[in-house]
Amino acid sequence: MTTTSRYHSIKINKKKCIGCIHCMKGCPTRAIRIRNGKAVIQYQKCIDCGECLRLCPYDAVEPITTLQADLKRFAYKVAIPSPVLYSQFGTQTTPAEILHVLQHMGFDHVYDEARMCEMVSTAIEIYLDGHKTTRPIISSTCPVVVRLIQRLFPSLRKLIIPIEPPREMAAKNLRREISQRHKIAPEDIGIIHITPCAAKMVSINRPLSMKRSYLDGAISIHDIYNEIMMRIKKTNRSLLLDTERPVSGIGIGWTMSGGEIRGMKYHNTISVSGVLDTIRILEDVEAGKLKDIEYLECLICPEGCIGGPLTVENRFIAQSTINRLKRVYGEKKTVDVRTVHRLFKEKFFSFEHSIEPKPFPGLDADRAEAIKMLNMKENIMKKLPGKDCGACGAPDCATLAEDIALGVANLNDCVFCKGDRHDK
Repeated sequence: MTTTSRYHSIKINKKKCIGCIHCMKGCPTRAIRIRNGKAVIQYQKCIDCGECLRLCPYDAVEPITTLQADLKRFAYKVAIPSPVLYSQFGTQTTPAEILHVLQHMGFDHVYDEARMCEMVSTAIEIYLDGHKTTRPIISSTCPVVVRLIQRLFPSLRKLIIPIEPPREMAAKNLRREISQRHKIAPEDIGIIHITPCAAKMVSINRPLSMKRSYLDGAISIHDIYNEIMMRIKKTNRSLLLDTERPVSGIGIGWTMSGGEIRGMKYHNTISVSGVLDTIRILEDVEAGKLKDIEYLECLICPEGCIGGPLTVENRFIAQSTINRLKRVYGEKKTVDVRTVHRLFKEKFFSFEHSIEPKPFPGLDADRAEAIKMLNMKENIMKKLPGKDCGACGAPDCATLAEDIALGVANLNDCVFCKGDRHDK
């Protein structure tokens, strides 16, 4: 496995890439350049937000996820589908049908993550009740938001709630239970997340708050959608009427922006979705403007996880489906609160270690050299037109100036500077 696939969740297919600037202009961390007519990702600046995957009109940006063939190495296979999966097949398909079909696609066990979402909601309330620290406390659910804070807002990392997301907690519990029940070695159990976004793969391969993820991989909803749909059409629905599994309406709601906070007793909460709005709200937190807010839910995908780039259904239609499911299953708690309190005291939900800051690398590790290069960048900026057109292969003039100072680009890359010298 290459470093790229091990530590990141996206790659560029050079055969499909035509060198347009959609991905480059949309990247919030300026991690993409156009070189020799093809997009190039500077992985040291990439946070795996998936905006390039969402914006590319030519499908040249590809996710790096687990293949179903990879599951063969496990003796016992478990699927933990994101509740987003329930939103992909219309209002007439029930969660029970989807879970039933999944179990007949090569998995020995399927677990409804919505249950654990509800448990984690209760654990969050317990934490807020017992920790009257600096506010707002920030959700740890979205792995991209956590990495964004680690990279761009390291001063806020201590505000991230030290509770692992539901997918990890579900895998942690299942690995232990299945190992004991079936007498199977924990390492022979493959636990796979069915995911709406590729960023989950990064959190599995390189977790920030634990030594090792409890998950073994993540399969894209997009990759298994067609097979699920075909099997649903062939399923005898009447056979499922007596085996309908109880599903948590609160947990299902986690798929949408605001779903995590909707069932909480705390009212001074905010939910934000989308890359730019998330960055803006974190800037406000850093500036001390949200001290009266108890809890901040940030999701990098628009409208929440239902807007993930690896989904199939239009996110607004998916939102309608989720709202219907919430009405059907209700939004009253179904978990045993006493059990959650016990697990909380046992630190079942807790981070194994704190999240360390990891700001983007500066111009140079040597302070004196970095100041010299910063002055060079400022002088180069005076020569550039400030049009931020992207024709040079960098997203804006400031980034081009930095690339020139770093020695990876030159002034001739700017089409306007070329024109000025030609006229003279």
